[in-house]
Amino acid sequence: MTSDKKDLEERGSGPSGVERKREAGRAKQPQWANGLRQLYDSVVDEDIPDQFKDLLSRLDAKD
Repeated sequence: MTSDKKDLEERGSGPSGVERKREAGRAKQPQWANGLRQLYDSVVDEDIPDQFKDLLSRLDAKD
């Protein structure tokens, strides 16, 4: 570890232990796992289509 990184971690500006473990875990993942995570994240971020919103509204109104 370089002295700069060590100084940052001691001051709390560097990555936490949890963040370092998460980064290490991602580094060990195969390339397809990274692609799958990107695909999942892009689907989660998509807007709900208007037709689906309308359907949900009609179903809620029946209750």
